Amino acid sequence: MASGFSAYLRRDLLLAYRRRGEAASPLIFFVMVSTLIPLGITPESARLAEIAPGIIWVMALLATLLSTDSLFASDYQDGSLEQLLISPQLLAMPVLGKITAHWMVTGLPLTLASPLLGLMLSLPAEGYVPMMASLAIGTACLSLVGSVGAALTVSLRKGGLLLSLLVMPLYMPVIIFGSATVQSAIDGFAWSGPLAILGAMLAAAIALCPIAAAGALRLTSIN
Repeated sequence: MASGFSAYLRRDLLLAYRRRGEAASPLIFFVMVSTLIPLGITPESARLAEIAPGIIWVMALLATLLSTDSLFASDYQDGSLEQLLISPQLLAMPVLGKITAHWMVTGLPLTLASPLLGLMLSLPAEGYVPMMASLAIGTACLSLVGSVGAALTVSLRKGGLLLSLLVMPLYMPVIIFGSATVQSAIDGFAWSGPLAILGAMLAAAIALCPIAAAGALRLTSIN
């Protein structure tokens, strides 16, 4: 079980390194769109500080969604997904390895780049640590939940729109409590409560989403 997880984690990280331009697309999207927000709304620091938590989280969600549909697509196209499905090991562990690699390539860079975005959006100083903590946990939840939608739509040629429709309702609690964590810190309240709820979501997602994604992949192979 552990070997299946680590093998696919290393494999997907190596593939991401070889496709550095494609892997960097979510981060570039995150930075570019967030940079344009002050130009489209207002350059006033006070106004930007009010909307910064929500804006950063919305952009992180969209950037993660941008790369989610390719989570299993290349494996499906080159036939390696079929080999994975017929292997004797528990399918959920390789799937969890692929999801972890996706978070390390997408969610972790977004988390590390978020202070720069906070600076550009005039985020108050007390919001930086909660923002990074909530993004680290929340983007992992987004990758896990998105993997189920990616598994359901992997056989479709243009499944990106359907994927968005499937996972967006499930993303809403993550973005609500993620932005609430940052906003609570800015308002001077304890932000451990919303962060703890995000942690509970992550624990549930780790337990359920790899199994659900594995089941969806098997259904896809049957069809």
